Amino acid sequence: MKIFGPMYERALLWAKHPRAPWLLAGLSFIEAIFFPVPPETMLAPMSLAQPKRAFRFASLSLLGSMLGMFVGYAIGHFAIELAMPFIEKMGYAAQFEDIKRQAAENGFWLLLIAGFTPVPFKIFTLASGAVGMPLLPFFFGALIGRGKRVYLVAGAIRLGGERAEARLRSHIEPVGWAAMVLMVGLIAWLWLRNGAA
Repeated sequence: MKIFGPMYERALLWAKHPRAPWLLAGLSFIEAIFFPVPPETMLAPMSLAQPKRAFRFASLSLLGSMLGMFVGYAIGHFAIELAMPFIEKMGYAAQFEDIKRQAAENGFWLLLIAGFTPVPFKIFTLASGAVGMPLLPFFFGALIGRGKRVYLVAGAIRLGGERAEARLRSHIEPVGWAAMVLMVGLIAWLWLRNGAA
C-alpha cells in the first residue's frame, strides 16, 4: 500500500508555486496541528531548485512547525475532547494513549526522536499538551527534534543535488515505513523499560 509516494508527488507540485516559501511555512504550520503531509516533501525539491537558499527554506519550515506545535499543544491542553474524534479517525487512538504516557514521563526525549519519523507530529504535540508537559522542555525538544530533521534534509539535498532528491523520491515508501517501525519500536521499548522500573 502506497501512502508516502502520493503525498510526495502533491508536495512537488506545491514546491513549484511562486509563493512556495510561504506555502512551505504554512504546510509546516498545519502539519504540526492536523495535516498529514510532512513538510520535508516540499522542502527537498525547493532546496534542489535553489541550493543556496536550502537552509533559509529549512528555517522557514522550522518556524512554521514551531508555531503550529504550540497551537497543537494548546488544543491538547485545553480541548483534547474535541480533538479525540479526529485522532480516532486517523487511526492513532491507541498510539495516542501510549504517546501521552511517554510525554508525561520522557517528553523531551520523545520529542527529540519524534522529529525524525513520518508519524504525524501532531500526535506528539497534542499528547504533550494533554499531559501538561512543561513548556520549556516542550519547546527545546520540539525545536531540536524538528530542527535536526529539516536541516538534515536541506543539507543532504544541497550536498547531494539531484541524486539525493532522486533517491529520496525512489525510496520514500520504504524510508517512511522503516521510520514508522522504528518509532513504534522505540515507544514499545520506553514503555517496557518504564514498566519494569
